[in-house]
Amino acid sequence: MVNDTLIARCAREEPKAQYELYRALYPQMMAICSRYERNKQDAVARMNQGFLKILTNIDKRRPDVPFELWTRRIMINTVIDDFRTQRQRKEQESLDAPLEESVLTEVNDYLREMEADAFATLLERVPEMSRKVFNLFAIDGYAHQEIADLLGISTGTSKWHVSHARQVLQHALAQQMGVTAKTASR
Repeated sequence: MVNDTLIARCAREEPKAQYELYRALYPQMMAICSRYERNKQDAVARMNQGFLKILTNIDKRRPDVPFELWTRRIMINTVIDDFRTQRQRKEQESLDAPLEESVLTEVNDYLREMEADAFATLLERVPEMSRKVFNLFAIDGYAHQEIADLLGISTGTSKWHVSHARQVLQHALAQQMGVTAKTASR
């Protein structure tokens, strides 16, 4: 458990305290990084980068900001920063037709009922940029303008990526439910 004593020990750069903090934050940090990265190796690399930033800046944290929220923000920013440095292309994907409202409602209802691992597997089918924008919008609660500022895209592009991610997820769900329905009818 993370408490003020552990945080103070980490600020004094005590290796045992840093290891204890790493173990305490690992599930939360890995969950965030896994949502944004396609493979576990990249997620672990991002997590370790973020944890290093946490340790490096732990003495600069404002005490009025809850520690878990502060670490979460650092992890999300680490993933976004890495994306910015890796982004070598600036091509726009063509705009697809928007989904019908009722279909989106069905998809969103089904997604809420899925287990996190199953959703993470489905999310891997979404193209990288759309997955990042979808994560920021639908999971982490960022507004389109905030996403646009973070990723250096327009708000319209941010909205398109969310729509595109939903379309990919809808198609993946339709395939999965089709397979499930066929399996159940046997």
